[in-house]
Amino acid sequence: MKKLKGTGVAIVTPFKSDSSIDFAALGRVINHVISGGVNYIVVLGTTGETPTLSKDEKQAVVSYVVEYVDSRVPLIVGIGGNNTREVVNSIRQADLTGIDGVLSVAPYYNKPTQRGLFQHFKAIATWCSVPVIIYNVPGRTGCNLTADTCLELAHNCENITGVKEASGDIGQIMKIIKSKPENFDVISGDDMLTIPVIAAGGSGVISVLANAFPAACSELVSHTLRNNLKSAREIQFRYLEMIDLLFAEGNPAGIKAMLSVLNICSNNLRLPLVPVSRPTMTRIQKTIEELTKA
Repeated sequence: MKKLKGTGVAIVTPFKSDSSIDFAALGRVINHVISGGVNYIVVLGTTGETPTLSKDEKQAVVSYVVEYVDSRVPLIVGIGGNNTREVVNSIRQADLTGIDGVLSVAPYYNKPTQRGLFQHFKAIATWCSVPVIIYNVPGRTGCNLTADTCLELAHNCENITGVKEASGDIGQIMKIIKSKPENFDVISGDDMLTIPVIAAGGSGVISVLANAFPAACSELVSHTLRNNLKSAREIQFRYLEMIDLLFAEGNPAGIKAMLSVLNICSNNLRLPLVPVSRPTMTRIQKTIEELTKA
C-alpha cells in the first residue's frame, strides 16, 4: 500500500438537525480535504460516528463516498468489531468496489489475549479481498495489540499491510518499525505524534485535524517525510492548541465544532455523543480566528 503514504483523514459523518445523514455536507467535507492535499480518505472510522450508524446507513455512506471521490484519492473503509465471525461476514458481504483497503479496529470490551487478537486479525485477513490495516487504539478498546503480536501478523499474514498505531507508546511503535517487513506501513493514529512516528520511520498519519485543516496537515507530513523537521515543527506548534481542542470533550465533538465554525458542516452529533460545551466552543472559535490571522 505504498500509495497510502502521507496524510490520511478519517472523515466525519455530517448530520442534519433531525439526525439524518447530510450527504451534501459530506460532499463538502470530501472536496475540502482533497483540495487541501490529503493523500487518502478513511470512511466509517471512529471520527465518522460509525457505532451510531445502521447497516443501511453505512452502505449508503460508503456508496456515496466512492461515487463522490471518483478515484481522486484512495479510499479505506472501517470494518471492525469484537465478534470475529460477524466482522468476517460483514467483510464477505460488503461491496468493496472502489475500496483500496479495510481498516479494522482491535476487538473492544471483551479484552482478548494476544493469541486471540492474532487469530482475530488472521481470520479477517484470510477472508478480505483487499489489504487490511490493523487499528490499535487501547484507549478505546481496553486492550493493547503488542509489538510482538503486530509483527507476528505482519510477517505471517500477507494481506495485512499496515497498522494504524494509536497506543501513544513511542517505544512500542519503534519496535514495530524496527522489525516490520519492508512493505508494511506503520501509520500514526494520533495527530500529536505525527512527527515522532514519521521521524522514526512511519509512513504518515490518519488524521482527525485534517478534516478542518487538510492543507496544514498535508504540509506538515510532507515536510516530515522529507526530513525537513524545522518546518514541520513550526506547523505542529502552530496547531498544538487546536489538536488539544480536538479531544477536549471527545472525538468527533471537537472536529465537528471546528467544521461548523468553518461553515463546512453543522455541529450535529448522535447520542450518546453531544456537541462541545459553550466554553470549549468559544476557545475553538478564538483559536481558529488566530490561525486565520496568522
